[in-house]
Parts: sequence; structure tokens; C-alpha cells
Amino acid sequence: MRTRIFQVDAFTTERFGGNPAAVMPLKSFPDEELMQAIAAENNLSETAYLVPEGSDYRIRWFTPAAEVPLCGHATLASAAVVLERLEPAREAVTFHSASGPLSVRRVAGGYCMDFPARPAAATAMPSGMVQALGAKPVEVLANDFNYLVVLEGEQVVRRLTPDLTRVAALDRAGLIVTAAAAPPYDFVSRYFAPAKGVPEDPVTGSAHCALAPFWAQRLERRTLRAFQASRRGGELVCRLAGDRVELEGACVFYLEGDAEI
Repeated sequence: MRTRIFQVDAFTTERFGGNPAAVMPLKSFPDEELMQAIAAENNLSETAYLVPEGSDYRIRWFTPAAEVPLCGHATLASAAVVLERLEPAREAVTFHSASGPLSVRRVAGGYCMDFPARPAAATAMPSGMVQALGAKPVEVLANDFNYLVVLEGEQVVRRLTPDLTRVAALDRAGLIVTAAAAPPYDFVSRYFAPAKGVPEDPVTGSAHCALAPFWAQRLERRTLRAFQASRRGGELVCRLAGDRVELEGACVFYLEGDAEI
């Protein structure tokens, strides 16, 4: 079977920046073993599979090692594929997912996604956290998915070299590190998820579902400009709207072709 495949750099206006995702439109989902094998072959932090569902789409995301319940950058990339390549007359699209319906619309700066907020609450520092980070946390928070660790400053976040083996052994699938930033950004972050086959994710939409509520409360502003300080780097505008988070970013197409599966 042949199917179209797109590789899109998400949360960036420059090719080779942001976070690359593979997007594969299908008529129906193949078995999970095959989807996992394809994601491993693509060897990107996420591969998104799209199947039409009425006028909308059903979406599933796979890292090279596992299926995940929510992925921001691959949803942004999927919206770019639908709105720029599959159905260019549309202004918006809704993806039905394990995390509920996710709507994405065109905006001046690219695309704006409507995601569920994932607020984190203060928690005791788990055993091994300091050794995993290689730095002392100022605050430790957690939700069901990730630890959110506040560090002393922006440069500590940027220079961090965590022990990924120890990070993988923590009792959350991922580790978000963050600090307040100098203008033009309000905060910086990085995201590590070696337990999911992603040592460091370049730009992570789902992590900002926790970061946006945290920094909105801390800075007393609902609209925030964020930078994820990975090697590739990426920019997001975050808006807190009750129990939802709007994440805005741009996409750049890198590759378009056919896959033989």
C-alpha cells in the first residue's frame, strides 16, 4: 500500500527549526504494530496518522517507541497538511483524539490550536530528581503526565545537561524544565521524555498545556510568549482560556512524497 507522507517543521518560520513531524493521511488506521513500526522508521519525535471522520479527522500520534495521548507539534503540522495541501479552501479543522476534539484555525501568524489545559500542582521532590537534572530545582510540580520543574534562571535551563537514564527512571513519562525569560519572551522551557523514546523534544505543544496555566498565574497575564530552548528551538504564543489553552505557531513544509507500507 502506498500513502502520502509529509514532513513539516512545526512552531517555526524557518526550515530546519522547530520540531519536525511526519503526517500520514490514510483511509483507515492499520494495526498498531504497523503504525509503531512506521513511526520508528520515520525516526521523528512524532508521526501523526489522519483518517477522515465526517468533515473532520481522527488523529493518532506515535513516537518511535509508543503511542501518546496528546501531541501539539504534530497536530499543528497535521493542520498545515489539511489546510494547505488536502483541503486548501478550509479555514479550520477539528481532529478527534484520545484527548478529545482539538480544533485548529488559520491566524495571521500561522495556526492556532485549542487544547485542554493540564495544570500541574506542587509536589514533593522525588528521589533522584537533583541527580537526574544536574541542577537544584526552585519548585517541583506535577500532573498525571509530567514533572514541571522551575529552575533558577533562563541560562540554567538553556545549559542544562540532564542524566537521561535517571530522567527515564522517574515516575512520570516526561520532564519539563522552565524559568522566566528576558524579553521578547515571558518564559523558556525544555522537555525530556526518554521513557517515550524522545530524549529531548525540540518543541512540545503538550508541555505548554501545563506551562501556560503555571506562568499565567505567576505573571498574572493570560497571553504569553514562549520559547523552547532546544538545539533547534521554537516559538509559541500561549493563551489561557478557562480549562483550555490556545497554542499558536507557524509551520514550514520540508518533505512531501509517498510511503510504501
